[in-house]
Amino acid sequence: MTHLERLRIRPDFLAAAKGEKKPMPGLVLQARVNSDHNHIRYGLTASKKVGNAVARNRVRRRLRVAAEQILPHSGRRGFDYVLIGRQATLARTFRDLLKDLESAIKRIHDTPQGTQNAPQGTQNEPQGNVSSNSD
Repeated sequence: MTHLERLRIRPDFLAAAKGEKKPMPGLVLQARVNSDHNHIRYGLTASKKVGNAVARNRVRRRLRVAAEQILPHSGRRGFDYVLIGRQATLARTFRDLLKDLESAIKRIHDTPQGTQNAPQGTQNEPQGNVSSNSD
């Protein structure tokens, strides 16, 4: 079984925010390659839009259990994942939440390698020799 580590400091969350993002009905998944670590790391967050402290804690608890069940099998070593809770996280059945997470991970890893490892801001630039001069 793959060892999971938690993201706990803000710079790790900000770095993951610069990676791939896949919104799903029950959560938003952010992921990025982290070559500094050889294991799976994950973080959980729920903004005040989700609700009061009780609701945010319930969202994080549900996401934590989902991550502990899905990431060891579907996640990849050397990746950081951030699971962002939504209001729908509370309303969805746990089975649907697991499907959302698994689908988001699959969609992130099915992206072409070029866009996954491209520096931020270069993903939408045209390829090849395109000159900006219109002489």
